[in-house]
This record gives sequence, C-alpha cells and structure tokens, in this order.
Amino acid sequence: MDVRLDTGLKRDVNKLSLLFTGVGAIIGSGWLFGALYASQIAGPAAILSWAIGGVMVMVIGLVYAELGVMFPVSGGIIRFPHYSFGSFASFSSGWTSWLAAAAVTPIEVLATIQYADPYIPWLMNQSDGVFVLTGPGLAIAVALMFLYSLVNILGVKLFARLNNALVWWKLAVIALVVVAFFVLAFNPENLSSVAGFAPEGWGSVLTAIPAAGVAFAYLGFRNGIEFAGETDNPQKNVPFAIIGSILIAGIIYVLLQLAFITAVPGHLLTDGWANLAFEDAAGPLAGLSLVLGAVWLAVLLRVDAVISPADTGLIYAGVTARLSYANARNGNAPQALTKLNKRGIPWVSVLVMFIVGCFFFLPFPGWQQFIGFITSAFAISFGAGPLVLGALRRQLPDQERPFRVPGGDVLPYLAFLFSSLLVFWAGWAINEKMIIALLVGYVVFAIYHARNRAVMPPLEFKAGSWFPIWLVGLGIISYLGDVDPDQPADPGLILNGGDGPISLVWGFVILAVFSALVYAYAIAVRLPPERAARNISQAPTDEPAAI
Repeated sequence: MDVRLDTGLKRDVNKLSLLFTGVGAIIGSGWLFGALYASQIAGPAAILSWAIGGVMVMVIGLVYAELGVMFPVSGGIIRFPHYSFGSFASFSSGWTSWLAAAAVTPIEVLATIQYADPYIPWLMNQSDGVFVLTGPGLAIAVALMFLYSLVNILGVKLFARLNNALVWWKLAVIALVVVAFFVLAFNPENLSSVAGFAPEGWGSVLTAIPAAGVAFAYLGFRNGIEFAGETDNPQKNVPFAIIGSILIAGIIYVLLQLAFITAVPGHLLTDGWANLAFEDAAGPLAGLSLVLGAVWLAVLLRVDAVISPADTGLIYAGVTARLSYANARNGNAPQALTKLNKRGIPWVSVLVMFIVGCFFFLPFPGWQQFIGFITSAFAISFGAGPLVLGALRRQLPDQERPFRVPGGDVLPYLAFLFSSLLVFWAGWAINEKMIIALLVGYVVFAIYHARNRAVMPPLEFKAGSWFPIWLVGLGIISYLGDVDPDQPADPGLILNGGDGPISLVWGFVILAVFSALVYAYAIAVRLPPERAARNISQAPTDEPAAI
C-alpha cells in the first residue's frame, strides 16, 4: 500500500542520535531524586519498582516500535490513532499528550534554575516551601526557553549533535556515581536490616512506580517515535531507539538504586527508610556523596544537576513542536502549525511551544503533583497505540511489517492494561486534574470544529467512542481506589476520592477485566479497512509548504 509520509522534514537524525533522544529524555532531573524518593516509599524493594516499571514500559514500547516502523512519521503517537479510529480518537489522545509534553520543558527549565539557585541566589525565592522565580529569574527562564526553541528552529542536525554531546556527559556522570558509591561504601545489610526488604509492604513497590517518578522517567522512550519522520533509516533505527533507550535506562536505574541503598550509612536509617533525608539543594545523591566524604563527587553532581534537566528541556521543546505538527496534519489544529522553514522544522509549532511554555512559569504550588499529572496524561496517550495495533492487524492484514510484535493480541492487550495501571496508580488527586484538562480540550476542539467544519476531517465519533468510555471507567476506578490511604484528602479537589474500597490488588483485577472489555469494544468499532487505508495513504491536508 502507498503510505504517504512527511515531506519537507530533514532526515538528519541517525541511529545513535535517535537513541539518544530517548536516553536524554529519560535521564533528566528525575534521576537525581528518584533513588531517594523510591527508597522512602518502598525501601530496598524500590529496586523492583525500577525493574517492573521498565518491563511495563518495554511492552508499551514494543507496540510503538511496530507502528513506528510501519509508519515513520513525525509525531506518530498522535497520528496513529487517526489511522484506525478517526479524528475524535486522535484528538482525545493527542490533546493530553501535547499538554503534558508542553509542560516538560518549562518544568526542566525551573529545575535547572532551582539547582543553580544556591550559587546564584537571586534567581528564586522560597515561600512556604515552594520555590518561586524572582523577576530576574523569570527573565532567565524565558531566555532558556528561547534558547531551546532557537536550537530546534536552527535544524534537527544541530539539535541532534548538541543532544548527543549532552547525553554522553550524563551517561558518564551516572556511571561514575554508581561505581563511586559501590567503592566508597557497600553495606549489603541495608537490603534487609531495616524492617526487611519491603518495609512498607509489597504494594509500595507498585505505588513507587508513579509516585517516585519511575514511570515518568521511562516515558522518554517516546521520542524514538516522535522523531521517526526525521531519521535516515526508520526500519532499523526506530526499534533500536525505543528498545535500546528503555534497556539502557533500566540497567542504569536498577544499578543506581542498588548502589544508593547499599551506600547509605546505617546511622541515617535509625528512623527507617521513610524518614531518610539529606541536606543538599542539588539533591540526595550529592548529599550522600558529602556524607561519604566525596566532596569532588558532590561538586560534579551539582554541575550535572544543571546540565541534565537542560538537555531534557531541549529534547521536549522539539517533541512538543512535533506533536503540534502532528495534530495539524490530522486536521485537528490550524494548518499554520505544519509550516516548515528551509531547514525542515515546523517553526510555527516551535513558536507556540515557546509561548505556552512560558505560561507554566507562573508560581503554581504543588509542582511535584504536576509531574504526576504529566505521567498520567502520557499514560492516557500511550493507551491508544495498543488498540491501533490490534485494529490495523485486522484493517490492513497484508501491510508490510518490517518489525512485528509476536503473540497476536497478547502484547497489545498487556500494553493497554499497563497504561491503565499507570493511570490508576497515580491516584485520584492527580487523575481528577487530568480529566478536567481533557474536558477543557474537548471544549476547545468543539469550538474549533464548529468554526472550521468545512475543512475538518470526519469526526468518526463511533470509532473513537472507546476513549471516553475508557476515561470514565478509569476515573470511577481511580475515585474508588485506595492507592495511598494515608494521604489526607486534598481540599482543592472537586470530589474527594482516592480512599475507597479498591486496593492495589483488586484494582489490578478490575482493570484487567475492564481493559479487556474496552480493547474488544475498540476493535469492534474500528473504522472499516477502506477508511483506514484512506487515512494512511492520503494526508488529511495538503503537504506543508516550506517557507
């Protein structure tokens, strides 16, 4: 079948560069805190949290590897649902994905500035435990957003070269930290001496996956999909980038967690893992380095605390622009977002990313909860991919699949279930905000659709009706869930849920059944083969013009 791919985009991202877009996004600011947060929640069993999280995301990644090789287009995570389920489904998953991605770059910019604050104290003020930008700090934040935008506008080749250099730095620092901790102090008794291997129970292993940023860290694998339209050999490069980034990150994080747990001196654990803390603005790894007498390592980590989030911010500036471009290519956003400059970059999409990103610098409290919102929103957007894969195997059974996931519907169903679990484990306090954001998106979409009905693609609501059914079901299960029974009710919630009768175990059982039903329903209402083929072979709009 004739698959109409993106034209005008420059295919300047080679195999290693595509891999490093994933690795660089995974290793951002989170690795500086993830080992401590996971230890506080699950104790030594946090090692299993990173392993289980890696397996779950790998299953999701394999699904997208097959899709990304079949259709190597820019912003594929948004465009794939349009192929099998139409405009309504693609907007539903695409809105949450874009909103979450748009928040990552400004959050990483804030992380960079916060880590630099001890050395440049006029950047931020602390009020009631919340870091807020000063006037000069806001100017620096906007300048960094402009710099990341400029690098992306100047071309994907420059972006790839700069990102490669930064990722090599980050990998070298992490490897050095792991080796240094094992050499400086190795206390294997820490794995069991403080209330056992799982002091907070085995359920804490699962709770740590969203709460400690485990899932958020791994979700950077998506960038192998988002830049698939700009790599020189997608059939080989896309699976290599997706699988490779998850494997590399998984090994790094498990080793880092093990090194951290066994390096902690026993006197710091007298009050248990839940109360472990370090006094260091650059993070617990630097704090532990000082406790162990490695001042040089603490200094290096403080430097990396600025560089790591800066690289992740740079990557997501490009990702957010590709998602805007993809929404427009689906026909669900203004076509100006598809305009390319002479370097093949969707420059209007980059400009929109810059403007929207700057709004996130407002002094919102509860920034850590917003990280949880990003994880939940990304999990929602990932859920569409497994259904697309199951549908396409029935819509286009003869389509060439250079990379094929074995097992029929087993892995796609598991990937869909794992996406549901990541949302459930995030908890109602976060999911309510995600649902509200999606409802706001529907209002925007309805207004845009009403004003541009003549040029909009068919809505195909029936084919995409599985999405609101899935979302409502997840909302009810999350509201009745008991993911964190010790967490007090949030007075900011419209409905105070999250302390109901559904435990982690029963949540898994209920979601396993519910996900199977939604999966079967989505396959049943999929678009007919001829409609899916038309969505794939014909772009819903004219090819974007280079200017």
